[in-house]
Amino acid sequence: MAVDLVAVTEGLQALPLPQLIAVATGVVFLAALVMRILGNKFQGNAPPVDEGIPFVGGLIKFSKGPLDLMTEMYAKHGEVFTIPLLHKNMTFLIGPNVSPYFFNSTDEKMSQTEVYNFNVPTFGKGVVYDVDVKIRAEQFRIVGDALKSAKLKSYVPMFIQEAEEYFAKWGETGTVNLLDVFGELIIMTASRTLLGREVREHMFREVADLYHDLDDGMRPLSVIFPYAPTAYHRKRDAALKQLQGIFGKVLAARRASSTKEDDMLQVLMDANYQKVNNGRKLTDEEITGLLIAILFAGQHTSTVTSSWTGYRMMSTKDTTFAAAVKEQQEMMKKHGEKLDFDILTSMDVLHWNIHEALRLGPPLIMVMRYSKEAFSVTTSKGKTHIIPKNHIVACSPTFAHLLPQVFEHPDKYEPDRFLPPREEQNAKPFSYLGFGGGRHACMGQMFAMLQIKTIWSVLMRNFDFEMIDAFPEPDYTSMVIGPKPCRVKYTRRKLQPAV
Repeated sequence: MAVDLVAVTEGLQALPLPQLIAVATGVVFLAALVMRILGNKFQGNAPPVDEGIPFVGGLIKFSKGPLDLMTEMYAKHGEVFTIPLLHKNMTFLIGPNVSPYFFNSTDEKMSQTEVYNFNVPTFGKGVVYDVDVKIRAEQFRIVGDALKSAKLKSYVPMFIQEAEEYFAKWGETGTVNLLDVFGELIIMTASRTLLGREVREHMFREVADLYHDLDDGMRPLSVIFPYAPTAYHRKRDAALKQLQGIFGKVLAARRASSTKEDDMLQVLMDANYQKVNNGRKLTDEEITGLLIAILFAGQHTSTVTSSWTGYRMMSTKDTTFAAAVKEQQEMMKKHGEKLDFDILTSMDVLHWNIHEALRLGPPLIMVMRYSKEAFSVTTSKGKTHIIPKNHIVACSPTFAHLLPQVFEHPDKYEPDRFLPPREEQNAKPFSYLGFGGGRHACMGQMFAMLQIKTIWSVLMRNFDFEMIDAFPEPDYTSMVIGPKPCRVKYTRRKLQPAV
């Protein structure tokens, strides 16, 4: 049927202006809708796009939970797929075949800044995601110096002191929630080793409360609108200012004294930039911001990993927990009551229990980057996809650790999967992501392992445990995924050395 363009034009001209605007808006929206649908459908070599309802479907899918989203999309599309989130596209790379570029690329190609700069109001200006790549690399180098083996050896006695003093206050028997216990203890150990003796012994409660306000200001809304004028954000901003004042006084007192301490704070005080900022020392605000960033990187992750390790071992008490206790007895037979860096690093049974707990319960569902240029990945089936520039790119330790083609019986707790002859973590690079990998692997991995090993060594040498509640489900409502509340019963006893 022919269209009378003259009649259509005259009809439109006869419409009142408001109706004409409404018609024009409808036509534009319909055209955009058609373009969106066609654009999603015909992607060429780009990853398959799954949005559902145009413009908002991806956001609706994501809001139901990223793990459910990945499960559905992986079954439908495989290892690579894109979900539109309003004006952004998020491309998922699932499994070791398609994730090497993600982990191995430089920040110039796969940037952290665009996806993690919501942390700036929490850490403060001039550090981490508020600075360019070269300055950030220098700051990470300085922090890395404080996490090398030589320094870690001096931290172990502090771990032991805090753990022994904390558990000495327990009774002969009682009931606890491990997440609460480790949340308290790990902030204490971190305060002594990272923030300094002055903070731990004289200002701990004040600093811990301010840290809580900072932490409480990190909400899902903060990821999208980090400067929104909410009550949580106002408390966050006030807490940061107060912490900067506290550490300014601590730093001034240390500089006025000739005493040197064995902690992270001292390392940051003594450090100089090498390749940037004319080789100057760090400012007080930079030192405070880096200390806060380190606390945020380790506090929740170590807390939930310590908790999952305990719950996992107790859920298989006659096997894995018994083997870990036996290892403690062997250590006591060889070294007596002594615990130090070398003894802790030789605890292989406990070591692999922690890693298996991390495999099944990684603290972060996703890690993200921002593609500064297009790149290609090839799936296990030989399909090559071109991921476009300006995509948010995500990898999921949680999902990758449950792939049956990588880990045999992936839902089962089997620490010996890391040992010969299985060694499943080595099947392909980036099969295991408990501490990340590549250029941005967790620089605090050894610190965290020593911290957790110390705590569980002290516990197993002094207490027996029994789970009261059913094994806990993950709490996916939290930014860092830990176990839901679960009670365990402890009974004090003195472990005897192996005979």
